[in-house]
Amino acid sequence: MSETLHALPIFPLPQVQLFPHALLPLHVFEPRYRALARDCLVGERRIAVAMLEPGFEAEYEGRPAVKAVCGVGEIVAHHAHADGRYDILLRGKARVRIVEELPPDRPYRLVNAIVLDDRYRPGLDLALSRQALVALCDKLAAALPSGGDTLRNLARQDVDPSATADVLAAALVTQPDQRQELVEMLDVAARIERVSSIVASVLSRLDAASGGGERN
Repeated sequence: MSETLHALPIFPLPQVQLFPHALLPLHVFEPRYRALARDCLVGERRIAVAMLEPGFEAEYEGRPAVKAVCGVGEIVAHHAHADGRYDILLRGKARVRIVEELPPDRPYRLVNAIVLDDRYRPGLDLALSRQALVALCDKLAAALPSGGDTLRNLARQDVDPSATADVLAAALVTQPDQRQELVEMLDVAARIERVSSIVASVLSRLDAASGGGERN
């Protein structure tokens, strides 16, 4: 049975996703989210980052709709500014599905959510898929003007295929809709395939830009 997280604070943002195993720095300046940060730091230090649905602007000060599936993380570092702002660093812990929002008795929003477990296809060796993704990242690292060593190390940060896909998705996928798609993708094999496809596409564009796609 899936674990239920009760009274989970959410931080709704327009184009931000939190992946399990990845780090996400946030600058907290709105009064309601300053209150959220203060309460979390003396409590369970747990926050879900939920992507706002399109058209949120008119209701932003209220409780606009958010994507039901999002990432939940733990505050692993923070800095409190003298004026009440916070810089916090979240480490992703799990995917969750919001099942209900609680009545508004605090400045920020609270939900009940269930933890979503990874799904694995019987008999499929994901170690080989992970190795192929790491090899693609090595090619991308070699093509980048800077940051190649960081990417190589990131691809090898965890031997678990699910974690590798999530960490690389967080680092390399820039389109919010693609990132949200990957957050919602519980099938680990499908997630690795999708991240591999995106990395291959980036490599192809870099190759074309450098003239590697030209033929004599």
